[in-house]
Amino acid sequence: MNISEKNFNRIFNLFLFLIASIMIFRKPCTDLIILFAVFNLLFIKKLKTTKKTISLGFIIASPLLIEILFFWNNDSYLMGIKSIEKSISLLIFPMFILRNYQRVQFYKLLQFYSITTSGIVLFFFIRFIVFYPNMIDKYVLGIDLWEIGYAFSNSMGIHAPALNMHLSFVAIINIYFIFDAFRQRKRAIIKSANFVIFSLSFFFVLFVNTRMALFNMLIGFVLVFYYEVIRKYNFKKVVGISAVGLILLGSIFLLFLQKNPYMKEKYSSVTFAYMDKVGNLDAIKNPEIKVFNSFVTRVSIWKSAWELSLKNLPFGVGASDGKSELFKYYEQTNQHFLAKYEFPTHNQFLDFLLKYGFLGPIIFFLYVFTIGYLGFDIKNAIIIAFFFIFFTSNLTDDFLLRFDGIAFSGFWFSIFGSYWLQEKTIVYKEKLIQ
Repeated sequence: MNISEKNFNRIFNLFLFLIASIMIFRKPCTDLIILFAVFNLLFIKKLKTTKKTISLGFIIASPLLIEILFFWNNDSYLMGIKSIEKSISLLIFPMFILRNYQRVQFYKLLQFYSITTSGIVLFFFIRFIVFYPNMIDKYVLGIDLWEIGYAFSNSMGIHAPALNMHLSFVAIINIYFIFDAFRQRKRAIIKSANFVIFSLSFFFVLFVNTRMALFNMLIGFVLVFYYEVIRKYNFKKVVGISAVGLILLGSIFLLFLQKNPYMKEKYSSVTFAYMDKVGNLDAIKNPEIKVFNSFVTRVSIWKSAWELSLKNLPFGVGASDGKSELFKYYEQTNQHFLAKYEFPTHNQFLDFLLKYGFLGPIIFFLYVFTIGYLGFDIKNAIIIAFFFIFFTSNLTDDFLLRFDGIAFSGFWFSIFGSYWLQEKTIVYKEKLIQ
């Protein structure tokens, strides 16, 4: 088949825009990824392979490769195949994005993604108000405020921490484009639109209200501020921008706290309650109410996962058996609350240690810290912020178990790798000219 370079570039980037925008919806995004793969296979001669694309490709695909390597360790080969299927995007994205790296429109993609995702979530927020008025009434009256974020996420068909991981990244991108609009002296209407979009994304993170996402978003703001303001403006402008930014963010945050007083309780007494009951949650009366989302529950899970991992070194229990073996261990150790709700590891380091033994954590750190290397190497705040988001999120959750973590990280890792290759190519050409 023949296609002009111009049309191929348009279709290729359109696929990237659409995949990024519907990433939070598993089924349509999966279908789009398959179409993206088919499209690129039809024009496979356009792919460009270098040593760097091969190296990065292997790192991005490493969670899939280790799963294939340890396939023999699964009790059920059928379940092992199903487990591998969830990670196929880690092969598709580097194969077709990295090898088309020169075509990736990095900042256009980021802006389209952030605006579109904010608009989609706004649509579902309005839908939530219309179809779940009882939840909104409870929220306004300050009743059961802990459940509103999870109820909203469930109405979209996505896990709340996963949704908020996406939303915190979107908010960071949006604040970047606010600074970018001022630096490029864009029209007032564009600056105003950027601020409105940012305010929406900031509000949604607060509304869903998961702890790590809020923390990561604020750290991301600091990173963007450092790289885009402190490093590029004089002292007076830095102080002025800092004052305006703190007033605006503080105003939104304080307004939200007034409407959601539970947030103060959640981030203090609820989070760190009953820490003396680690590994003995059944001693707490009504643990479902008191510690379901508390830190003590996470630590109890980690303790069990660590103990079980040590018993199954050096090769782990197998990719498809990690959850089931952990649930059995809860029963064996008389942790009935954990067994009843079948809590997974909630820590990707421990999940890989449990599944693959010694090699698992090495692969996890290689995968995540390479994202950080790309960002720090070219001093890009958005890439560094993504690294921080994904790394810290996986300390309290296990997003490489889920499509919304696997595809999300694999896609953006490939995009960041493409932009890194573009920057390295530019530097190389400049050196040749000199």
